[in-house]
Amino acid sequence: MLLLKDLETLEATVWQELERCVRDKTHGWRTGVLATTDGEAGEARTIVLRDVHAYERALVLFTDQRSPKVAQMSAHPRGTLVLWSAALGWQLRLRVLLQVETAGLAVSSAWARLKMTPAAQDYMSPLAPGTEITHPAPERGSREFFALVTAQVQAIDWLELRAGGHRRALFDGKTRRWLQP
Repeated sequence: MLLLKDLETLEATVWQELERCVRDKTHGWRTGVLATTDGEAGEARTIVLRDVHAYERALVLFTDQRSPKVAQMSAHPRGTLVLWSAALGWQLRLRVLLQVETAGLAVSSAWARLKMTPAAQDYMSPLAPGTEITHPAPERGSREFFALVTAQVQAIDWLELRAGGHRRALFDGKTRRWLQP
């Protein structure tokens, strides 16, 4: 448990932990829940953080470009990402602006790193995510369905849960302030 009282130090620590979670597969923040909308209803799904660019306040996710969430994010690019770390006792609610890339240098570079790993199979199915099937299909295609999602962080709502009292802070890129938990 960190007793950080300085908001600037706390925000820097949050970004350090975000950077650490993409390297440490056991970190609680490696997977989180991304909530988006299709304009009528909310959708939430578990995501895996693949990269973090603290200086740019950006997080990177991978997806299949045929996934319904891609159309949702293109039409309604605002979302909320919720992360929880039991080890830290910290919850993050990140308001994000989402951008999907299906081609270009960033996509090609990420695919070059990913294609030799077991995770590459997730983006090589000839069937779109959510397609009804009669049995699990091991058939695979090519990289043509791989896409990057960049989540530009607009604000971080940090909550620490601890026996000695909860603490909460908001970081929006312009200001840092304590909030009542």
